[in-house]
Amino acid sequence: MKRLIGLLVFAAFAFAPFGGVPAAAEEEAFKQYTRIIDYDAFAAYAVVPVRDDVTIVDSRPTRKKYDPGHIPGAINIPNTFFDKQVDKLPADKSQALIFYCGGLKCPLSHKSAYKAEALGYTNVMVFAEGFPAWKSQGNFASVSAAFVKKLVDNPDGSVLVDARPARKKYDKGHVPGAINIPNTFFDKQVDKLPTDKETRLIFYCGGNKCPLSVKSATKARALGYTDVMLFQAGYPAWVEAYGSGESAAAAAPKPAQAAMPALEAGPDGDTITIASFKEIMAKAPDSIALIDVRDPGEFETGHMPGVKNIPVEELEDQVAGLPADKPLVFVCATGARSSEAYDIVKMTRPDMNVLYLDAEVDFNKDGSFVVTAIDQ
Repeated sequence: MKRLIGLLVFAAFAFAPFGGVPAAAEEEAFKQYTRIIDYDAFAAYAVVPVRDDVTIVDSRPTRKKYDPGHIPGAINIPNTFFDKQVDKLPADKSQALIFYCGGLKCPLSHKSAYKAEALGYTNVMVFAEGFPAWKSQGNFASVSAAFVKKLVDNPDGSVLVDARPARKKYDKGHVPGAINIPNTFFDKQVDKLPTDKETRLIFYCGGNKCPLSVKSATKARALGYTDVMLFQAGYPAWVEAYGSGESAAAAAPKPAQAAMPALEAGPDGDTITIASFKEIMAKAPDSIALIDVRDPGEFETGHMPGVKNIPVEELEDQVAGLPADKPLVFVCATGARSSEAYDIVKMTRPDMNVLYLDAEVDFNKDGSFVVTAIDQ
């Protein structure tokens, strides 16, 4: 009998989830917030023009999630950086706060909601179905100003469409490279749109209170365009982040200038290509601000000429003093710490022109170096 009981106990552990954790505990992977709202309740809040009585917060990481697609009108406070970005929350702690993230299995919105409640906010909710449910209902996603900047700097075939009036708005200033199709005249100017209806179209107008972008995007979708998005924060967000856009006169062709080594970004817009880095270091090293984020001991054994050493652990305290008059490029030995440095700077100073070298680098005492692509 004892042998039989022993076998049964062994079997119970052998067929349980790894580590012997019961299935019920495995399902309870995180503590859900106390007030969950469904899609219909959330949709009443998530409207354009945005409501003044609610703040919708995307708790996902900025660069990889929020920038390329979020619910229009939502602000971004990544849960990881919540304590450092609480100034984005409304001063009125009785205002409705709705957090969302990547769906029912995502804990970030729940964690952020509890943090907001601890700060004294009294009307906190979580849209647990999150961004996947928003998209599945056929709603438009919005990109951020940072995402638009990447498209301006490194065009990928996407078409930016300014839905504002031409003479009063677009001609005075717009996102560089954007075409103008005022929503009022959309039906008469559809010939400005690309013939390929799989081309990504991104509509914007005068910000989160402006409905023209949504109206024009809806018309484009009705014409059969299959990849239609918004830049709902619009031209005001562009100006705040990057200064006034180009006017109609400034958009005219300019005389050719002497060729300089091209600072070429990688496919995600956050890295500098190895070829571009080598050319710049060979021909115009003073055109970038180069920062080595390795430890001082590593730095002393060999480093690139003209580089400044700021260990990544000390970078956050020195972000305010980083040079902003030229592109900033972070380097390390493997691309790992330089990637972390990029994220630290972008979280604190998203307006900065910053890239990192994602490669293996061998540093020599004489200042020479060898850059090798990482085998993915």
